[in-house]
Amino acid sequence: EVQLVESGGGLVQPGGSLRLSCVASGFTFETADMSWVRQAPGKRPEWISAISSGGGRTWLADFLKGRFTASRDNAKSTLYLHMNNLKLEDTATYYCVKGWGSHGSRGQGTQVTVSS
Repeated sequence: EVQLVESGGGLVQPGGSLRLSCVASGFTFETADMSWVRQAPGKRPEWISAISSGGGRTWLADFLKGRFTASRDNAKSTLYLHMNNLKLEDTATYYCVKGWGSHGSRGQGTQVTVSS
């Protein structure tokens, strides 16, 4: 059974930084592409990042370039999302997703709230 457990969210001021983590189990993590999806209140889910199984290929939504970076540690079966210069509009629940895209198995999410 695929299990994905996100953590690292919280309340942060505009301009601040957070690092989200997603610990994976129940499948061979090092062979799986992974993604991040976020969903703001009242809005549809938004695919924001993907990383290949070995970490050599990444994709990031244009509106996040320069601020967010995805990485992974296959030895720890952990996916990361490094978020810098956070903005009010980054407030959302962030989910890690198995696969390249937004439609795979996902965790329960971690809440990120950007507020002054």
